[in-house]
Amino acid sequence: MSRIRLRAKAFAAVALAAALAAGCSSGSTSGPAAATGTQDSVDAALKAGGTITYWSWTPSAKDQVAAFEKQYPNVKVNYVNAGTNKEEYTKLQNAIKAGSGAPDVAQIEYYALPQFALTDSLVNLDQYGFGAFEKDYSASTWAQVKSNNGLYGLPQDSGPMALFYNKEVFDKNGIAVPKTWDEYIAAAKKLHAADPTKYITSDTGDPGFALSMIWQAGGRPFSVDGRNVKVNFGDAGTKKWTAMWDQLIQAKLLAPVKEWSDDWFRALGDGTISSLVTGAWMPGNFISSVPGGSGKWAVAPMPTYDGKPVTAENGGSTQSVVKQSKNPALAAAFVRWLNHDGGVQPFIKSGGFPSTTADLTAPAFVDQAVPYFGGQKINQVLTQASKDVAPGWTYLPYQTYANSVFSDTAGKAYLNATGLDAGLAAWQQAIVDYGNQQGFTVSAG
Repeated sequence: MSRIRLRAKAFAAVALAAALAAGCSSGSTSGPAAATGTQDSVDAALKAGGTITYWSWTPSAKDQVAAFEKQYPNVKVNYVNAGTNKEEYTKLQNAIKAGSGAPDVAQIEYYALPQFALTDSLVNLDQYGFGAFEKDYSASTWAQVKSNNGLYGLPQDSGPMALFYNKEVFDKNGIAVPKTWDEYIAAAKKLHAADPTKYITSDTGDPGFALSMIWQAGGRPFSVDGRNVKVNFGDAGTKKWTAMWDQLIQAKLLAPVKEWSDDWFRALGDGTISSLVTGAWMPGNFISSVPGGSGKWAVAPMPTYDGKPVTAENGGSTQSVVKQSKNPALAAAFVRWLNHDGGVQPFIKSGGFPSTTADLTAPAFVDQAVPYFGGQKINQVLTQASKDVAPGWTYLPYQTYANSVFSDTAGKAYLNATGLDAGLAAWQQAIVDYGNQQGFTVSAG
């Protein structure tokens, strides 16, 4: 599913301040791990039935709820589309601050999960024995639902990155599919020289993309230990990416088209933009929003710096049980069904890319020929990418705010071609200053 890139600074600042206040009022802001329990209370709650409310924006939510209620007619799920991420998070945070009005279960993206977990707003699912499911998920997504030694959701989708490319444009211009970033830069130069109306890709400055690229390059700019945070955009991995990507920015080899705009979708359809490095959830967007590209696009592994397979996650979300729930065991049962049991197949059917290892290895999924991509079995590439995600990534406990100020800091490097290192240094300072103002102990370097 598409990731909505817009972030509001006012929302992020107010939301975190409210979250910290709500967490402090509960007597805990660190989200201590609960003792690992069993699933008996979850099974009992499912048998007893009841009513819960679920907030989500995923396209599969309505069908999943219908399937769940059919299987468990004694449970009523009130599904509410509370708006895509930014809108839902605002409403959720307001309800947490007010002490009422929150849903039993909420969809939360991986990057935003630490903020809600840190403020003790979510139920630690370890108390229901859900830690036993670790082996059932890809390692990278499981790591992203863990926070402060607690488990705050079960992974739903994942976004291991791959190279989506316009085979028709590549073939016409004699461009081989790049396996390394050096080859990718060479392809960008060759393509634009042959046809100045064509660009290898677009990037006007997106924090999620930048962080994923740093992740793949080996950078680990964030270190978090409770309220102690370190930020370092000067590490070797980050500089490896900036040195490579600056070549595209400064040579003006990136299409000057805003991502996720109508013009961007048109550019994907007419070949103006000839490739994307993005998450495995992207095929559904191509099929629904880029009809002109049908039969022209293909998928290959993400380029690397040395030719050895390695990728990163880009996007993805989970479902979490909110502490305000009056029936958290039943809410946990619904989460278990959504992302571990019967709800996974409706999600895949709607175009979602799963996190469950059983589905990532199922021949029916892996070997499916996709007509839009010329009959290519693209999931063979994408499922392999899920195995090649580099470990050890951490998000900030206030990532929503950090993302909201990216355009005002690092974003200037894209606009003025002044160098990503300087832009990231400005972003780092903003992140450090804000974190310290919000009660964290944040240091740079």
